[in-house]
Amino acid sequence: MKTLKLKLAAFVGMALISFGVNAQLDRSQMPKAGPEPVINLEDPQEFKLNNGITVMVVENNKLPRVSYQLSIDNKPYAEGDKAGVSSLLSAMLGNGTTSISKDDFNEEVDFLGANISFGSSGGFGSGLVKYADRIVELMADATINPLLTEEEFNKEKDKLIENLKTSAKSSDAVAGRVVGALAYGKEHVYGEFTTEETVNNVTFQDVLDFYKIRFAPNNAYIVVVGDISAKDAKKQLKKYFGKWEKVDLKELPTPELTANVSSAEINFVDMPNATQSNISITNNVDLKQSDKDYFAALMANNILGGGGEGYLFKNLREDKGYTYGAYSSLGASRYGVSRFNASAKVRNVVTDSAVVEFLKEIKRIRTEPVEVQTLDNAKAKYVGRFVMALERPQTIANYALNKKRNNLPDDFYAKYLENINNVSVQDVQRVANKYFSLDNSRIVVVGKGADVLDNLEKVGLPIKYYDKYASATEKPVFSKPLPEGLTAADVVKNYVKAVGGEAKLREVKSTLTMADVTITGAPFKPKAIIKQMAPNKFSMEMSIEGMGTIMKQKFDGNSGYQEQQGQKIPMSDDDVSSRKAEKGLFPELYMEASNIALESLTDVDGLDAYKIVVTKDGKKSVKYYAADSGLLLRTEETNEAGGQSITTVTDYSDYKEVNGVMFAQKMKITQGPQVFEMAITEVKVNEGVTAEDFN
Repeated sequence: MKTLKLKLAAFVGMALISFGVNAQLDRSQMPKAGPEPVINLEDPQEFKLNNGITVMVVENNKLPRVSYQLSIDNKPYAEGDKAGVSSLLSAMLGNGTTSISKDDFNEEVDFLGANISFGSSGGFGSGLVKYADRIVELMADATINPLLTEEEFNKEKDKLIENLKTSAKSSDAVAGRVVGALAYGKEHVYGEFTTEETVNNVTFQDVLDFYKIRFAPNNAYIVVVGDISAKDAKKQLKKYFGKWEKVDLKELPTPELTANVSSAEINFVDMPNATQSNISITNNVDLKQSDKDYFAALMANNILGGGGEGYLFKNLREDKGYTYGAYSSLGASRYGVSRFNASAKVRNVVTDSAVVEFLKEIKRIRTEPVEVQTLDNAKAKYVGRFVMALERPQTIANYALNKKRNNLPDDFYAKYLENINNVSVQDVQRVANKYFSLDNSRIVVVGKGADVLDNLEKVGLPIKYYDKYASATEKPVFSKPLPEGLTAADVVKNYVKAVGGEAKLREVKSTLTMADVTITGAPFKPKAIIKQMAPNKFSMEMSIEGMGTIMKQKFDGNSGYQEQQGQKIPMSDDDVSSRKAEKGLFPELYMEASNIALESLTDVDGLDAYKIVVTKDGKKSVKYYAADSGLLLRTEETNEAGGQSITTVTDYSDYKEVNGVMFAQKMKITQGPQVFEMAITEVKVNEGVTAEDFN
């Protein structure tokens, strides 16, 4: 009946809006708040197995499903020079048992329509309740008798090393590693990180030993949620997990809070390939969920950088247009070891300005009382999230587990909304001064030093330099001496010679390129067909298997359009003019000495490269040519769109010869947060292209 009433109320509400009844509302008056919801949280049914496992059962009969979450509550473990051993164990667990092969295990899980997965500190299993007994049996077997083989170890080790190599040039990966290492120290359990060297130090025996000392029932919890009674759950878990024997666990030290720096400083990591700067302003904090400051700290962080309504987002994105998003976070740990962190990725040219604005907003929340309405909005946001979360049975179980693991009072969640609503304007300012440091903060910047350091030095804070692994280093040298007498025209001529020579390039009247496209974060991989015809005709079509063509872009020499999702959008006048100005398929053949300038000899992904600035129609772009091979390595173009400057960086690599001409077989296009990678599968020269292809 309650559900029916809710649906009926929603329907009537929509109908009233549709017929204009809302026009009668007095919108000059804020609606009166309704009564604060009463939170009545039923405690899960709880029992303990003889081996120490605490079980919590939340019975919910809405669906014939059940889930089992295993959490092993050990203190954090410093892996030292074998960092990566826990990652390897995580990857190996859940792939069979000593009595069931990997393939048979996975096939049975699929047959049951179940889900079973593991990490280095627990596991998860779920499925239909009619298969619950077998799901628990499989999960327990994989927990107690995991199939850990040297063959699987070597496979996972190779994968991990390959992933580390792939992320070596990622400024996001470097920032994530360096910020923690500088904040806590590389030897600290929260500051250590995985490298190729530490992974190579790990042996198969290390993984076996790690399992023995970390995977034990002594401090374990199993949370059961679903269409099952506590009686049945106890019978299952006692039968299967009761066999798991306690281990004599080594007593580990409790993590300690690392001191902050004595005065604010900039920690800079040079990433010559970075197209944006990663900025993190951080300081260590002693904050627990059980502290009286906790709820005020939640509100203060939300107001500063908790989302689109935060000070940081409104300033750096909405007002300044420096970034796609600026946020902050404030950790709370049962050990009192955590961090405040405010971060964003910004365009290189505004890195220094962004740092100034970050510091300004942190100072603002510390020195200016927050507006009452802003605080009320922050409270409403948290109240809404909390109430909605209570609709999920899993939430009840997680809250109960959280109370135990963090030593929270029994009424912590019952009084959650009351504690949120009791936060005052003065509380926000007080905790902001306590936890958001200005005088003892690190401003960690990972970016392209050649583009950002000159201006960053003008911020007025001391700068210390670190490498990609958080080791102190000297200030990097960004520009090497240019060969005497070398000009931009010489660099361009060397490129033309390197890719085939002027005569050969002028013979190229058309090209047909096919490529596999990878879009970061996308679940699909489109295929692209790109056609070009001298002097300036262009066509690109992208398609996805089973969906057909998803996007077209065409220019026939006089006009063009883009078509996507059935919508055909004519090319802008500026784009038409720009394309008409092209004189051929290889721009270097037509560059004039007066429009190009050799700026420096710099680094591009570890290679010496000549930086050439090209001026065309009043706009400047940049090209980087390898000093040794002469080949084009990178281009950078900045355009205005929607009031923001957007820089597009294209990296070229893996050149191969086709009909006497060298073509890059890999291209990586970075535009703001979007990254496209193109792997060329075929290039045809002077065949497969007709004028009709560009209509």
